[in-house]
Amino acid sequence: MRLLFLGDMVGKTGRTAVWERLPGMISDFRLDFVIVNGENAAGGFGITEDIFHRTIDAGADVVTTGNHVFDQREALVFAAREDRFLRPANFPGGTPGRGSGVYMARNGASVMVANIMGRVFMHPELDDPFQAAERELSACPLGEQADVVVIDFHAEATSEKMCFGHFVDGRASLVVGTHTHCPTGDHQILNGGTGYISDAGMCGDYDSSLGFDKEEPVNRFLTKVPKGRFEAASGAATICGVGANISDRTGLTENIAPLRLGPRLEETIPAFWR
Repeated sequence: MRLLFLGDMVGKTGRTAVWERLPGMISDFRLDFVIVNGENAAGGFGITEDIFHRTIDAGADVVTTGNHVFDQREALVFAAREDRFLRPANFPGGTPGRGSGVYMARNGASVMVANIMGRVFMHPELDDPFQAAERELSACPLGEQADVVVIDFHAEATSEKMCFGHFVDGRASLVVGTHTHCPTGDHQILNGGTGYISDAGMCGDYDSSLGFDKEEPVNRFLTKVPKGRFEAASGAATICGVGANISDRTGLTENIAPLRLGPRLEETIPAFWR
């Protein structure tokens, strides 16, 4: 199956670019399943129900999040009723919403998607992500309860991301790191067959600081005194993500490559989809 994961949508320019280009990508690349991280979609902080629905309407099968999931307070309400909206699975028990789900892909495969958040340099510090992964994988084993297993590991430290990938190697089809907004060049297939990348990057304006207007972040580094709020940058967006071909027989990754479309970074499309 052909799976596309798009990194964090940041602000209006990022989400609009995804809404405009995703339907064409699904058609042109004959995609079976699409995951989009939406935790920065509302002005850079959180996501609204309307943005969630418009992302699903554009063709996303699941919207994942991370540490900003509840920045927009309405997410505490709609998270509980939207099956295709995920927040990190390692939030404490009783937190609204769900951390994983099983979904039907366009080719008929069952896809388990889990959203898990790291703890190193992250706030809030949630429950152990490795134990959370163990619970999710035990409840829905690859090849038994699901044909494909994908984990959005939302974390800051690359060491934690890499160790997490090795921890689930052979038990997940694909592990995609999110949160840092900078696409990494370490896409690979681990020894057990799990596709891995430390960070998918963001869908947003790269003439910025992580998708935000650069003046205020630069000011804070220089003076340590805030002059105003962080605002999402509004320039032309570059769409960043990762594509994977996953074996219908084993559920493991056969090909993995980055996808970048837009004016700021060098464009690339997975060669195996051309």
